[in-house]
Amino acid sequence: MSVSELCKRVVVTIRRDATVEDAAHMMRASHIGNVVVVDAADTRKPVGIITDRDIAVEVVAQGLVPAHTKVESVMSAPVVSLSEDDSFIEALDKMAARGVRRVPVLDRDGRLKGLVSVDDLVPLLARELAKIGALIRHGQAAEMRKTKNSFTDEFAA
Repeated sequence: MSVSELCKRVVVTIRRDATVEDAAHMMRASHIGNVVVVDAADTRKPVGIITDRDIAVEVVAQGLVPAHTKVESVMSAPVVSLSEDDSFIEALDKMAARGVRRVPVLDRDGRLKGLVSVDDLVPLLARELAKIGALIRHGQAAEMRKTKNSFTDEFAA
């Protein structure tokens, strides 16, 4: 399954020259924990990402004023991204290697198509693990039936 099938298509973006206070208001209004940062010249090409944790750790904990701090000064950049053709496993690998929980999904032209998060991937992973568990249980049950039939056949003779 490709990440284009898993990602959320509605992504909140903010320009890099906006304030951290603006980003926080957007997060609160949309009930989200991150905003994708775009360049003013092209609002579909991500240049970074800012999270609620960035605001807490890099702004509030440092005593900076959110209304006077630009998003670009605390955003994570360059942005880790996925191609819309990347598979579920490629997404997990890339996110784990870079230690990120949320990643923009880009089309072939590098334009923002969506956002995938660990929260989007965990339910799919759980379903796949459940299938593996069912397969194992099925194999074990089949082996038990074979063993039981073999044991019964030996003593019936």
